[in-house]
Amino acid sequence: MAKKVTDKAPITFNWEGKDKSGNPSKGSINADNLGEAKALLRKQGVMPKKVRKQTYSMFSNHNKPIKPLDVALFTRQTATMLKSGVPLLQGFDIVANGIEKAKMKKVIYDLKSDVSGGTSFAKALERHPKCFDDLYCNLVDAGESSGSLETMLDRIASYKEKMEKLKKKIKKALTYPIAVIVVGLVVSAILLIKVVPQFESVFSSFGADLPAFTLFVVSLSNIAQDWWFIAIIAIAVSGFTISKAHEKSRGFREWVDRSVLKLPIIGQILHNSAIARFARTLATTFAAGVPLVDALDSAAGASGNIVYETAIQQIKNGVSTGQSLQNAVTMTGLFPPMATQMIAIGEEAGSLETMLDKVAGYYEDEVDDAVDNLSTLIEPLIMSILGILVGGLVIAMYLPIFQLGNVV
Repeated sequence: MAKKVTDKAPITFNWEGKDKSGNPSKGSINADNLGEAKALLRKQGVMPKKVRKQTYSMFSNHNKPIKPLDVALFTRQTATMLKSGVPLLQGFDIVANGIEKAKMKKVIYDLKSDVSGGTSFAKALERHPKCFDDLYCNLVDAGESSGSLETMLDRIASYKEKMEKLKKKIKKALTYPIAVIVVGLVVSAILLIKVVPQFESVFSSFGADLPAFTLFVVSLSNIAQDWWFIAIIAIAVSGFTISKAHEKSRGFREWVDRSVLKLPIIGQILHNSAIARFARTLATTFAAGVPLVDALDSAAGASGNIVYETAIQQIKNGVSTGQSLQNAVTMTGLFPPMATQMIAIGEEAGSLETMLDKVAGYYEDEVDDAVDNLSTLIEPLIMSILGILVGGLVIAMYLPIFQLGNVV
């Protein structure tokens, strides 16, 4: 009976023993089980003394969840394998061996198992929706149908890399100031709860009236001491409620997305980001031969903002009824004249994907410049806020001491 071949991810075993020359040696080997690992070592001339399954700490990269950059790396490496003439199934093994994350490795071996069983690559990808979205699967399907899978994977990898770079820029613009302000608030809370009460006990021995500013800070300290636990619970509950409302309620998401678009500076960055995503996704899908109406569906899902998602669906409806893309985009009122004019030129010249790619590149550069400028401008503002929060508390505590010195 033929041995059944499985494509599950192999297990890594660490071993210690003696090599062919009898010298102490150690290393690691991949096998399906302990017995196979020992057999493979003996075939290599190694006399194993200890063979143990490799373990990882819960904080190691091995156990981390799959991220979009992992998918982009897998796509890039698979495209490289195919361009080099390596068969797809062999390419899966090569890519999986170079990946540390167990979860991503398992997905690759699952893909290999499905494809070796006769399933198309696109259908195999559809069985992992958390890693590969509809756009990814549709593009791979188009590549398989046209016989240009390696070219399509290369295009998808470039698309994923650019989109993740854009997301990283947006996160940098939003998280840096928020993180610094949160640290400032935490430091202020610690001062109010732990430090100010010590000064208050000293002030009580002065037997004199305290400055108004000091009394205000002491009052804040008393409130913080009495209500800090309830405040933490309220913040946690509010955060959880808002998160669930954002996840479940489309109306709430639309209100949040519409509100953030109106924020100064940050709002313009988010506008440019949504336009860049729209143009990049539409250029990639349209160039892959996907019909414009279907490409607009993909662009709507990738816009990253429900306001733009709704607008792109309106564009899709307009195009479906015979409108030109340029007119449909203009009717939304969200896209700047430069973007609409470049789309019009692309339609007239028959090079829409090229013009959309240029639009995406332009607005991605705009986001890069805006985030860099924001980081430069916001640092002194943040330092001023921290100075007011922390420095104000310190000054309030030392004012009575200064007054006492003047009296003396």
